[in-house]
Amino acid sequence: MFGIHRATLGAKLFILSMQVLYLVIAGYWLIVTPLNSWARGLMVLALLVVFGRLTGMMFIWLPRGIGWTEAIGNSLAFALYYLGFPALLIWQATPRWGMVVIGSGCFIIGSVVNTTAELLRKPFKANPKNRGQLYTGGLFHYAIHINYFGDVLWVLGLALMTSNWWALLIPLGLLAMFVLTYIPQADAYLAKRYGADFQHYQATTKELIPWIW
Repeated sequence: MFGIHRATLGAKLFILSMQVLYLVIAGYWLIVTPLNSWARGLMVLALLVVFGRLTGMMFIWLPRGIGWTEAIGNSLAFALYYLGFPALLIWQATPRWGMVVIGSGCFIIGSVVNTTAELLRKPFKANPKNRGQLYTGGLFHYAIHINYFGDVLWVLGLALMTSNWWALLIPLGLLAMFVLTYIPQADAYLAKRYGADFQHYQATTKELIPWIW
């Protein structure tokens, strides 16, 4: 996950192919199943936004290396988003508009937070003068893993847009994975690479949720 600088086009194309496959399947389900047109339309639009953001990040905005282990793991996780949420929406059938509205807000905010955090960091990382320096600016000023926080928010938004309470298990699982696995691994990597600079950053900045934790 960290420190991969070689070209990994094959792994990226695998992720892209799986996303397209998931979108085709989800689109077919949503088209052939009788659903409220607004609920169906919002889900389709949200999934297209997810596809655009993830693909843009992978190939254009943050073209870092991706190993095959991460590619396979991400593709399995994406199946929950692209297939799980449409299936749960179809299962629920009747939209709860309060959940849909709140979910749409969470989805928009989370998408903006995640993408903005990464794009603000990109020029700093691209500047050779900053090589070996820890980035603590932009939205990362408010939380060390603010990008993960954005991920949790937009996934929570998709869950709420299904109007199905069972869907909340997906963002809860994602949050648990971040807290128990990704964040400890990332912190260990950052501590090893940046030493005292990261220790100070960690002591003065929240881990995931601004102003809370």
